[in-house]
Amino acid sequence: MRIQDLPVTEQPREKLLCIGPEAMNNTELLTVFLGSGSQGRSALQLAQQLLVKFTTMSHLFTASAEDFCDINGIGMARYLQLQAAKEMVRRMLEEPLQRQHVFTEVAQVSQYLVATFKGLEQEVFGMLMLDSQHQLIAYRPMFFGTINSAAVYPRELVKQALKENAAAVILVHNHPSGIPEPSHADIALTKQVVAAMSLMDINVLDHFVVGESLTVSLSQRGLM
Repeated sequence: MRIQDLPVTEQPREKLLCIGPEAMNNTELLTVFLGSGSQGRSALQLAQQLLVKFTTMSHLFTASAEDFCDINGIGMARYLQLQAAKEMVRRMLEEPLQRQHVFTEVAQVSQYLVATFKGLEQEVFGMLMLDSQHQLIAYRPMFFGTINSAAVYPRELVKQALKENAAAVILVHNHPSGIPEPSHADIALTKQVVAAMSLMDINVLDHFVVGESLTVSLSQRGLM
């Protein structure tokens, strides 16, 4: 169906303008994002094909360029546009952490980390660098592993924290399995990093394990 064949009130752009994005389904939102059709198909038809292929918005945003562009009429330009949108969302979630006491905003930190690690197929270990007011300086990925492991060296973490002039850090890593349950190795590593950082008067405030849509705080679990 062509978009212009729909009643005006059901055309995605007009619907967005009149009643807002909250009232729209995924197909309609994606249609507005695509903007125009290609190769004889409307933006609505392309949006429908994308959602049939990837089933969820999460899978769509984390798709590889090859899989995304596999649909006729969906090229690299639109893939890059989608990745830019994803990064803008991540930065939007990061901004409040740069203006407030991070450690008191566990829910916001969790939301930011889920967005940052979403779709990664290998384990990544990083740090949130914090100033003396515990506001975010930057997130730095440090070590990259296989599907279920990453070699982490506390000495390198300390060097990076000193380089960033961080007064405190929060350790973070993901579990590609999607299950954020801390392992015995995670707990042991946390204690090693805490000991190494303490020699330089750098506080390790927490260690978050990031899953598909949830995080687990080792501090809240009493595991630090």
